[in-house]
Amino acid sequence: MCGNSIGRLFKITTFGESHGEAIGVIIDGCPPGMPLTEEIINAALEKRRSCGADFSTSRQEPDRALIISGLFNGKTTGAPLTVIIENRDARPEDYETVSEYFRPGHADFTYYHKYKGFNDPRGGGRASGRETACRVAAGAMAREILAPLKIDLFAHTVQIGSVKTTVFERTAVEASPLKCADKGAEEKMLRLIDECKAMGDSIGGAIELRIMNLPIGVGEPVFDKLDARLAYAIMGVPAVKGVDIGEGFAATSAKGSENNDQMADSAFLSNYAGGIQGGISNGQPVLLRAAVKPASSIAKTQRTITKAGENVEINIPGRHDVCIVPRAVPVIEAMAWITLADFAMIGGLLP
Repeated sequence: MCGNSIGRLFKITTFGESHGEAIGVIIDGCPPGMPLTEEIINAALEKRRSCGADFSTSRQEPDRALIISGLFNGKTTGAPLTVIIENRDARPEDYETVSEYFRPGHADFTYYHKYKGFNDPRGGGRASGRETACRVAAGAMAREILAPLKIDLFAHTVQIGSVKTTVFERTAVEASPLKCADKGAEEKMLRLIDECKAMGDSIGGAIELRIMNLPIGVGEPVFDKLDARLAYAIMGVPAVKGVDIGEGFAATSAKGSENNDQMADSAFLSNYAGGIQGGISNGQPVLLRAAVKPASSIAKTQRTITKAGENVEINIPGRHDVCIVPRAVPVIEAMAWITLADFAMIGGLLP
């Protein structure tokens, strides 16, 4: 099974399944001599955990990182850093019945055919959102590496279903169960999520990523553009089905005179490009939005087929999120940190 790694000089490889013994990540490219504790990683993992809200899964994993290589006397050695996160609240028995049919919206059908039926169907196996805890752990390391550059990077929920934010109050994000910067919109979002839960359904949304104080010149021409690499990394997050940078698709209805970022007095007059021109950062805030589809596991009766090709109707068992958008926020941040750490090493941006 390929495709488990990302990065070139700062490279991560994740391993493990949703209901296996553990999941983990190998981080290659960490500079030697960096102070590091497991608590730095645990603090990042805490932001991804189920918040205990009614719309979140009842699966309660402690998500405590165990560093088993690449660290000596509290400092990185330059060798691959291996982080293991045990699965303490796994219930593989919940998935005994699902192994005989393909769950709508899941990777069951494609994994089964690609890997000749040798895939792990419990909770989605490698395709599960559980794997993203490994990315968040690696993102914490990437953030530590980039600390000297003082980059300000964060993500927040800007849409749930048809409800969109109209106010941005950054201080509200941390205390928000939806990681939303608009308290008024959040109330409507929560009502919509409650309605979906009552119907046994799920709901998707959108996440905005903002990167401030990024130096001019991050990104490479042609195939290694900053926007291309960010889109690649974030499209690899489970449930993400689209990435919009700057004006994105809205630019399709604009004229060049309306979409160009003009300049005066050595400054840009707008930021329609989302902080990236020619695939290279221009010093303005990098703005990106990720579209997150509704969670595939729902209580509603759905039609599918068994592995033998028989038509069946199913209700998916297990513990599931009604809305996975807020839990994806720290994952989006982590993938951005990982991408930037790789660029920083390639471009020699680090002191």
